[in-house]
Amino acid sequence: MSKKIVCFGGGNAVPKLMAELKKYPVNITGVTSMVDNGGSAGQLREDFNVLPAGDIRRHIIALSEAPEWKKELFKFRFGREEFPGGHKGHNFANAFIGGLEYILKDYQKVLKVIYDFMEVRNHQALPATVDKVQLIAELENGKIIEGEDEIDVPRKHNPKLKIKKVYLKPKAKVFPPTKKAVTEADLITFGPGDLYSSTIPCLLPEGMKTALKKSKAKKIFICNAMTKLGETNNFSVLDFINEVEKYMGCSLDLILYNTEVPNKKRIEEYKKEEPLILDLVKIDPELQPSVGYGAGKNLNKKKFIGKNLLLKSGPIIYDPQKIVKTLINLI
Repeated sequence: MSKKIVCFGGGNAVPKLMAELKKYPVNITGVTSMVDNGGSAGQLREDFNVLPAGDIRRHIIALSEAPEWKKELFKFRFGREEFPGGHKGHNFANAFIGGLEYILKDYQKVLKVIYDFMEVRNHQALPATVDKVQLIAELENGKIIEGEDEIDVPRKHNPKLKIKKVYLKPKAKVFPPTKKAVTEADLITFGPGDLYSSTIPCLLPEGMKTALKKSKAKKIFICNAMTKLGETNNFSVLDFINEVEKYMGCSLDLILYNTEVPNKKRIEEYKKEEPLILDLVKIDPELQPSVGYGAGKNLNKKKFIGKNLLLKSGPIIYDPQKIVKTLINLI
């Protein structure tokens, strides 16, 4: 029987991971948060009271067996509206998925139509919740930030302030098929991706913590390579772990993190491309091979796998092949 893998997180990194995993005899479930409120997805959400489709669209493309023209159609943008962040026009898939939800009023039916059209066969892309919610962040000074877009790209608040906690407003329940996938999984991955605007929001619906606790799956966190302004300023590997475990409500079994230090020129070039990127995630002294077990803390170093996870050149992002080889070896 094929092993069942659940991948939590949105953005561009998790879909790349799933596209690589798809080459192996496994069943993949991608889980996205449905809290996006910016760009085309946010506009459709506001106008028609439908769920934002941006992240789930990327998961569907990654898991699709459809011919290239369908994948290109799903990425196609049309119209003249301009959105913050440089996007122009609506994304076809956002409009298509939003339109289906508006007409069918049942997200499971929507997914069935999309899977059929995009030829998603042995896998699935699921929302963490189908309740209409906003992501809220409370900063260390008590200020409340409303909306995933402002947390992701700070425009109206001081991005140097730490995020104290994030939550959903109103409260939401986990989507039942997602809960089922989590409890039946053999392996669950979290990230890589934006911590507070992508990975953690997937864990916030009521019932998700219970499902994760019940699941006998190996739970693996793939720690980001770099920190991000407004979300993970000055974070170390253990800072990421502490936050994720707090919202999971249980412990991680393994943590995969990058040990490669690219040259300064490459880092500077990447920062020019991605102005919100700050520095490499710090590796805590306790994780250094020269330091004894625990190093004064109750730390199980066997849980931590540090290796070179980066692409050989270009942007400082992960090589999906390197990560997937490690995951496959674990199962």
